[in-house]
Amino acid sequence: MESIYIVKIGGNIIDDELLLNKFLQKFAEIQAKKILVHGGGKLATRLAEKLGIEQQMVEGRRITDAETLKIVTMVYAGYVNKNIVASLQSLQCNALGISGADGNSILSHKREKVGIDYGFAGDIDRVNTSWFVQLLLNGHTVVVSPITHDGKGQLLNTNADTIAQEIAKSLSSYFDVTLIYSFEKSGVLKDVDNETSVIEKLHLGYYKELKETEKIFAGMIPKLDNAFKAIESGVNKVIIGKGQDLDQLITGNAGTTISHE
Repeated sequence: MESIYIVKIGGNIIDDELLLNKFLQKFAEIQAKKILVHGGGKLATRLAEKLGIEQQMVEGRRITDAETLKIVTMVYAGYVNKNIVASLQSLQCNALGISGADGNSILSHKREKVGIDYGFAGDIDRVNTSWFVQLLLNGHTVVVSPITHDGKGQLLNTNADTIAQEIAKSLSSYFDVTLIYSFEKSGVLKDVDNETSVIEKLHLGYYKELKETEKIFAGMIPKLDNAFKAIESGVNKVIIGKGQDLDQLITGNAGTTISHE
């Protein structure tokens, strides 16, 4: 089965032009089919402040009211997405930038209000797998922004980690999928304050043991729960580490690799 890499980059790379350029050079060099899913970074927040639109965050998640939705759509699906596409084209990587509304690629519903009203936040219902497969077989590298739609004309702001996971799961019947989550840490750490305490390999039994003994940083648990769901749904392996180490993450010389036992 042919290999594919689905890589999610976070705001810490988006916000740093030098880091982003280095990352994109390494991403472009991947000699396999690939999809890049990106977050938004701080540009949307800065633009909202300039326009006098108050931003609300709950547990690190943005409350997306109607005016904020306009801003994140402009920034995420517009400037950030097309800037990445243009950079990849300069590196001879034939990139195609999309939102979830393009090609009906990612269908979502507005998150139900349970205690907290996140506004126009979207939870994914379906990925248009055949459309992604067609784009990949036609030689495109797909760059996905974290904006989806509900099929009724409404755009929705959707978590980029979840988008990457759902795309990876949907393509696992067609490709040998490696899902890479890049963030600010070197990998899953035994000691959150010690960058050298990376857990190089993690399987479900060991993960349960670490959770039970509270030897894993609580903030990593949702990301790892999602990683193991992806593994259970057919994804070959999930790698977590720094985006600037992308080449080493792929070769297994950096980060944390999560796989079947």
